[in-house]
Amino acid sequence: MWFGIIIAVIAVICISVFAFINQPSFGRLPQGERLERIKRSPHYHDGQFTNLHQTPMMTSDKGRFGAMLSFLFRKTERLRPEDAVPTIKTDLHKLERDKDVLIWFGHSSYFIQIDGKRILVDPVFCMASPVSFVNKPFKGTDIYKPEDMPDIDYLVISHDHWDHLDYRTVKSLKDRVGKVICGLGVGEHLEHWGYRKEQLVELDWQENAALDNGFTVYCLPTRHFSGRGLKANQTLWASFLLETPSQKLYMAGDGGYDSHFEEIGKRFPDIDLAILENGQYNEDWKYIHLMPSNMGKAARELKAKRILTVHHSKYALAKHPWDEPLMNERNMQEQDSLNMLVPVIGEVVPL
Repeated sequence: MWFGIIIAVIAVICISVFAFINQPSFGRLPQGERLERIKRSPHYHDGQFTNLHQTPMMTSDKGRFGAMLSFLFRKTERLRPEDAVPTIKTDLHKLERDKDVLIWFGHSSYFIQIDGKRILVDPVFCMASPVSFVNKPFKGTDIYKPEDMPDIDYLVISHDHWDHLDYRTVKSLKDRVGKVICGLGVGEHLEHWGYRKEQLVELDWQENAALDNGFTVYCLPTRHFSGRGLKANQTLWASFLLETPSQKLYMAGDGGYDSHFEEIGKRFPDIDLAILENGQYNEDWKYIHLMPSNMGKAARELKAKRILTVHHSKYALAKHPWDEPLMNERNMQEQDSLNMLVPVIGEVVPL
């Protein structure tokens, strides 16, 4: 009898897990022509995408399981702010098209309007995880919704992690987006969610695409990983440089320090603004997120005129104090003598 009960319980668990991970929000793994193109990529080896250099996911001497247990049960003071985070609610629909501005929405979501085009990067306005009770936003930061966005010329998705690609947000924006710029394979999710194939500009590292007059996007490396479900690294994580008629904007996406920062700085002199990751890091995964000790170095190698940091101030995805990234920004400004943009969420920053 007990054997039968155990089998029944296991069957129920398996069915529940299968149903859960087959929700539309998990997207779809690349298939067909898209998969064949992925297999031809020089960055795809043994059934998955890889970084430029060997990249251990975990570096703890406790092992991967031990490091995960330590992370989950380690308490951190001030992991979340006690009070509401300062924010500004800007009406983006009333922004005049001839104004060159940037608005950061917290974490890695931001809006750029430049040379008459509107660009939205990694918008997460609904859920940053598969379930609503995980990765809850800090008090006061959840003030922007998909309906607050104007029509978007270019939607940029750096990679398919939940805190960068939000199913409900991109579904809501679908009919107001011109083109989607993403790494190889990410388009499979978007096509599965109703985007048209002709909307998608899917690129491999070192590829580029002409978008409109004077607008070119370059897909460039970063050091990270990808995946929304059980199978990792089936889509490409990327950084992007957008060249407009008047400026060069570098969007680093997620990723740890590596040689690509120096190489990008040499290939693209006179970057006007570099947007770098700052936050949700941990010494146990120091190769896949940018550690504070390397932020100034990466910025100097890019030789950008101005620096903005993102990936902070909305979610607690790592065990550092919530405002430590704000101190990192001050250090980059004072100790590294970098020209930092330090806006509050929702503030209009002239470009």
